[in-house]
Amino acid sequence: MNKHTFAVCAYKESEYLEECIRSVKGQSVSTNVIVATSTPNLYIQGLCEKYDIPLYINEGECGITQDWNFAYKKAESEYVTIAHQDDVYDTHYVKEMMDMLQTATKPIIFFSDYGEIRNGKFVIKNNLLTIKRIMLLPLRFNLLWKSRFVRRRILSLGSPICCPSVTFVKDNCPIQVFQHGFRADEDWEAWEMLSKRKGSFVYSPKKLVYHRIHGESETSKILEDNARTKEDLIMFCKFWPLPIAKILVKLYGTSEKSNKLS
Repeated sequence: MNKHTFAVCAYKESEYLEECIRSVKGQSVSTNVIVATSTPNLYIQGLCEKYDIPLYINEGECGITQDWNFAYKKAESEYVTIAHQDDVYDTHYVKEMMDMLQTATKPIIFFSDYGEIRNGKFVIKNNLLTIKRIMLLPLRFNLLWKSRFVRRRILSLGSPICCPSVTFVKDNCPIQVFQHGFRADEDWEAWEMLSKRKGSFVYSPKKLVYHRIHGESETSKILEDNARTKEDLIMFCKFWPLPIAKILVKLYGTSEKSNKLS
């Protein structure tokens, strides 16, 4: 078995699922691909049969974190990437990830820079992407990958880590990565938890993932009903006193508005 698995999380009948599958199946080096879903249907089943991909159905508790944890557990390889059904991976994602993990000391996660897909167009630069790249500048230096202080200072200002770009090194991660309860900041909460561990956060400044922004995405729905504000405050309070955390919530909320499709 290959050391890496893409665990694609599929939900209902996304028109973008097949494009995601093609991107993970079309990697320049061999890798495993599985699909996990809590909403089984003929559309997902048909795509799995078309591309010869194992399909796993979550018949237990459902939700974002529950589905991600289910997919994570079903991937039997040493490295696992939880792929979101709307997103697209660069052909060399796995090669870059594998090469960089081989150079790291006790890697916990690998992640990369990313671009966006808006109205069918690939976008590599906007205000939010620029801010996140600035936040991650320290991790361009591999000597700082092991610094818990550096990565916690980065995360204290928000979450610049693109969730679908993350590959987990299972031996250095807990059995359950995502905690139940959060709807918007479940990934930020996971990075904060992992940031306390000894090991490396391995970062590639290459744009290896393209995150799709569209009106039906979970991120867009969360921003529409302002579910994120409460969770943002909880996260900032992990790093700052309450008065400072409240100020940061307002600033962070302004920056996240670019996640809405204009």
